[in-house]
Amino acid sequence: MNRPAACGCRRAFTSSILKSVLLLPFASLFVPEARAQHNLGVPPPGSQKSAKSKALDAGADVLQNRKPIDAMSAYLNGFHFYADDMGRQVEAHHFCTHVTEDFHQCVIFDSNESNAKLIGIEYIVSERIFKIAAGRRKEALAQPSLRGEVGRTRRAAHSRSRRNALMQDLVTTYGKTWHTWQIDRDASLPLGIPQLMMGFTRDGQINPPMLDARDTRFRTSTVEARRKRADIAEPQVVKGANAWESGKTVQLTLAEVDVRNLRR
Repeated sequence: MNRPAACGCRRAFTSSILKSVLLLPFASLFVPEARAQHNLGVPPPGSQKSAKSKALDAGADVLQNRKPIDAMSAYLNGFHFYADDMGRQVEAHHFCTHVTEDFHQCVIFDSNESNAKLIGIEYIVSERIFKIAAGRRKEALAQPSLRGEVGRTRRAAHSRSRRNALMQDLVTTYGKTWHTWQIDRDASLPLGIPQLMMGFTRDGQINPPMLDARDTRFRTSTVEARRKRADIAEPQVVKGANAWESGKTVQLTLAEVDVRNLRR
């Protein structure tokens, strides 16, 4: 039996998601070209939805409570890389809820289309909470920055000052990101195990063609977005985040273990 060694999970935190973020009016979310880069159009296995299924889905929209979904007030598009392989870079579409002043939670898709695949989750905490958690399991957390992401809020008329205010709040947060679907390796099924992801911390780390393709699809400019928020200073990273920069990281692997409290 092989049991994984214990580790302090502070190293799993990264400087969140902002090195590749742009913030734009929420209305732009519906631009048809704003799509995922990885294998868009590769459907999961199975037949097309029947008329009956579509009717049931439409009825559910009317009858069911959607409060957790309706609470999602921000949309961010950016890039992650696998914690143990910076060459594997993935475009990620975040739909986020601001739960408390110190905590956001996001679901991550491979596009912003109606048939988008759910590929991961991200939890974002404030610098204050990250410091309070010192000494606890924080390997997966990283500190955010403003390289290459695009984002939108629910309000279509969102001024530059308000967008910068949101970025100012996020730049001092720390995020833990897990991708449950390795979409870059298998676009049809979520095979494999969840993987820890990290965010970029310096210019030049993101694959340029990937960044250019995203900007083209969103009809925007990462360079121009950075210029507009040049007055947002990047904070000093709290010790323990962005541990991958040392050349060592943590990552999930599978191990066979005994089943405890087994009932047959």
